[in-house]
Amino acid sequence: MVEEVVGVVAAVGAGALVYLASAARVVKQYERGLVFRLGRVRGDVRRPGFNMIIPGVERLRKVNMQIVTMPVPAQEGITRDNVTVRVDAVVYFKVVDPAAAIINVEDYRFAVSQMAQTSLRSIIGKSELDDLLSNREKLNQGLELMIDSPAVEWGVTIDRVEIKDVSLPDTMKRSMARQAEADRERRARLINADAEYQASKKLAQAARQMADTPSALQLRLLQTVMAVAAEKNSTLVLPIPVELLRFLERGGQPPPPESSGHAEAPGHTETPGHGEASGHGEVSGHAGTTERAEIGERAVDLTEQAGDAMEQLRRAVEQ
Repeated sequence: MVEEVVGVVAAVGAGALVYLASAARVVKQYERGLVFRLGRVRGDVRRPGFNMIIPGVERLRKVNMQIVTMPVPAQEGITRDNVTVRVDAVVYFKVVDPAAAIINVEDYRFAVSQMAQTSLRSIIGKSELDDLLSNREKLNQGLELMIDSPAVEWGVTIDRVEIKDVSLPDTMKRSMARQAEADRERRARLINADAEYQASKKLAQAARQMADTPSALQLRLLQTVMAVAAEKNSTLVLPIPVELLRFLERGGQPPPPESSGHAEAPGHTETPGHGEASGHGEVSGHAGTTERAEIGERAVDLTEQAGDAMEQLRRAVEQ
C-alpha cells in the first residue's frame, strides 16, 4: 500500500514538473510577449521576466523591441534631369505596438523593406542629380515620411532613413570632372588677373616714388645684384647705368644747323662793328666743334671701357 502511494505521488510530481516546464516562458528585457489563447490575443502584453501560460491552450509570441537596421538594396532609376543612377539606403525602425506588428501585417520586416524600396525609387524620380549629391538631408526626411505613413498601422515607427551611396555612369563622372576642372581653371585665371592688376598698381606707385628719389633706383639695382649673387651659380650680372645709354644716344644725334658768321645783308657795306660780330660767330662755331669733339672722345673712351669690361667678363666666365 505504501509503495502504491509513493508511486502515485512520484507520478503526480513528475507530471507537475512536466507541466511547469511546458508552461514556463522567459521574456528577455528587449522583448515583449503576446499571448494567444485559442487563437485570440489576450489584452495584456507580457513584460520581461518569468511568465506562465496554459500548455496546449495558450501560445506566447515574442516581439523584438530593439531598433532594427535594415539595408535597402540599390535601386536604379532616372532622375528628373534624365540621369540614370543607382541609389542604396539604410532604414532604422523599431516596433512600438507588438499587437499591431503581429496582427495587422504578416511580416512587418518584409513589409518595411518593400516599402523602403518603392519609396526610394519614387524619390529618385522626383529629384535632380544635384539634390542627390549635395542635398541629401532633405531627401532623407522626405523618404522617412513616405515610409513612416503606412508603417504606423503596422505598429512600427521609422527612426531615420539615410541614403548611403549614389552610383553614376562613367560618362557622367567624366563630364562632371571636366566641369570641375574648367571651373577651377576659370577661378585660377581670375585670381591671376586680379593679382596682375594689383601688382601693376603697386609698380606704378613704386615708379612714381623712384622718380621723386632717383637714388632709390640705384639701391634697388644693388639689391637685385645681391639677390642674384647670393645663389651659388655661374651667373654674372654687369649693370649698365641708364645715364650712360642716354649719353651715348645724345652723342649719336646730328648737330643742329648753325648760321654762318660771314653772312652779310644785301646792299650793306662791311663795317668794323660787323667784322667784330663775324669774328665772334667764328669763335662760337669753333667752340661748338670743340665740344662735339670732346663728346666723341668721351663716347670712344666709354666704348673702350665697356669693351674692356666685356673682355674681363668673358675671361671670368671661361675661368
